[in-house]
Amino acid sequence: MTQTTEAAAVEETRSPGGFRIHRAWFVAAVTFVTIIGAAAFRSLPGLLIDPLHQDFGWSRGTIGAAVSVNLALYGLTAPFAAALMDRFGIRRVVAVALTVIAVGSGLTVWMTAAWQLMLYWGLLVGLGSGSMALAFAATVTNRWFTERRGLVTGILTAASASGQLIFLPLLSWMVEEHDWRPAAITVALAALAVVPFVWLLLRDHPADVGLKPYGAQEFVPKPAPVQGAARRAVTVLFKAARTGPFWLLAGTFAICGASTNGLVQTHFVPAAHDHGMPVTAAASLLAVIGVFDVVGTVASGWFTDRFEPRRLLAVYYALRGISLLFLPMLLAPSVHPPMLFFIVFYGLDWVATVPPTVALCREQYGEDSAIVFGWVLASHQVGAALVAFLGGVARDVFGTYDMVWYASGALCAAAALMALVIRRRPAVPAPAPGLATA
Repeated sequence: MTQTTEAAAVEETRSPGGFRIHRAWFVAAVTFVTIIGAAAFRSLPGLLIDPLHQDFGWSRGTIGAAVSVNLALYGLTAPFAAALMDRFGIRRVVAVALTVIAVGSGLTVWMTAAWQLMLYWGLLVGLGSGSMALAFAATVTNRWFTERRGLVTGILTAASASGQLIFLPLLSWMVEEHDWRPAAITVALAALAVVPFVWLLLRDHPADVGLKPYGAQEFVPKPAPVQGAARRAVTVLFKAARTGPFWLLAGTFAICGASTNGLVQTHFVPAAHDHGMPVTAAASLLAVIGVFDVVGTVASGWFTDRFEPRRLLAVYYALRGISLLFLPMLLAPSVHPPMLFFIVFYGLDWVATVPPTVALCREQYGEDSAIVFGWVLASHQVGAALVAFLGGVARDVFGTYDMVWYASGALCAAAALMALVIRRRPAVPAPAPGLATA
């Protein structure tokens, strides 16, 4: 350890009153705020469907296809982004990703054809947002924490919902009162505003400031940059794909994405509007989901540190499926108490699945867990992309979303059963007392 590193480590242990907050919590706070600032792009797709349909005459299936490209790339980029963070560092990857998001969102203002929506919102925003996916939170958690990982994962996952809470009412008001273009510009500016914040305050590894990870007993040197980021991401995928738990985790998370980002986040607002509910009221309900999502996800992280994650996943998916089966009966021109109960109940469950899924990836795949989770997240977004597209097609064909709600409820029941059959990773036996170890 260098003299500078030693001085920083000593500084960490000093405290005027015998208490000092570990730097890891500040890094987690920076990550939380970064994800909030980037959440604007996650809030907009569901608000664009009706305005773009009216402005350009594009079918909901066509618009849903662009959203599905965005969602698919959001997931497929994540494992490569996790590997790139190992190669180039978290700060550089996240700063570039936010810039790409800003460019893609800003260019949509001048589009005149559906292929441009595919390119700007689907490709550019999809690639940028994929690098800001939950693999970012998993990487920060794995590097900076050895204790409280479930809680930190829950807090960082909740950041996206917090951003949705902040941006959804604002963006829906812009779309309703002005146009969808000011909303797109707002997304671009929000992404750009976070870039200097990331560059100045985020740190890649505890060793950069001479600290041990939170809860670690020993100092952990910063690993050398990993060459061949893309090759490593693919190698980890092939290795994990030879194991059963990977496919069960990927399958359950695909259903998670289908029943959240693909269905509710994309189609809840237009579905509620079909029943006469104003767009601003429907968007506000989505924002309320974000409020309870924060509570549910942080609580899920706390539970994950204490209870069996497989059983938690089964409970979460079962409850989500039940709630979706009741939703078609609750949609109405105005907000009433049963709908509010659904919003609270569903919000608590929205991404509560993330902390136990991350914990199972860590248990099964160790040091490769962030990249494996990136691939599991890719399945989440592929599921979301399919339902974002198929939901729009179903609305065009049948004139209603009811079939999609029922199908998603049934899929969640299947996910609950899949979670229960994920096997435990055998524990490595400790060496017997008195025996030499290699």
